[in-house]
Amino acid sequence: PQLPHGHMPLPSFWKEVEDALQQSGAQLRAFCQAFETVTPSPGTQPLTPAEERKVLSLVSKHGPDKLYQVTSNISGSRDLDLTLLRGQIVALLQSSDTKGNTSRWLVDAGGPRGFVPAAKLRPY
Repeated sequence: PQLPHGHMPLPSFWKEVEDALQQSGAQLRAFCQAFETVTPSPGTQPLTPAEERKVLSLVSKHGPDKLYQVTSNISGSRDLDLTLLRGQIVALLQSSDTKGNTSRWLVDAGGPRGFVPAAKLRPY
């Protein structure tokens, strides 16, 4: 197949390619900036004073290395499952459920205790 720019002298062709790439790059950067302003990353969400007190009590009870942050909303569907919001801090009690399933972890959410999907937690 004949390229649309096949008749162009090479320097003009490369200039055309370069311009197109720069334009795409600028569009991509603008898109990324827009996306970042719409969705703040969970790491930058400030904790409420109540949430901060809860975190301090979890640290004193379980130690800082046991703390995890919920990466997306969790709606518990089974008995003993917790329903948590993205950004909440929990303490890991056991990295498996009662049947030894390691994809569900037992956590302390600063009062309620229950199971959550391990994939929706990241170290805090």
